[in-house]
Amino acid sequence: MCASSRASWVVAASIGAVEALKDQGICRWNYPLRSHQQKAKNNIRSYYEATKLSAQSSSAISSKVTNDKLKQSEESLRKVMYLSCWGPN
Repeated sequence: MCASSRASWVVAASIGAVEALKDQGICRWNYPLRSHQQKAKNNIRSYYEATKLSAQSSSAISSKVTNDKLKQSEESLRKVMYLSCWGPN
């Protein structure tokens, strides 16, 4: 009997604490907190997407630079071969 009486007092105190917090407006903070959390998630997600896109674009730029250097070296080799075959002996 003592244990059930004690448990009912704990439940009553818990309910009273929740109701007191409701009266103070703590529950009204639930929506703004969820809203800010959602905005933060979206901002972090867009930041990671932007960094991912910038990494992809930087790799595309570096491959273009590599292709340009390859074409330039091929052209200079072609010029050297031409001059060595047809240039003055």
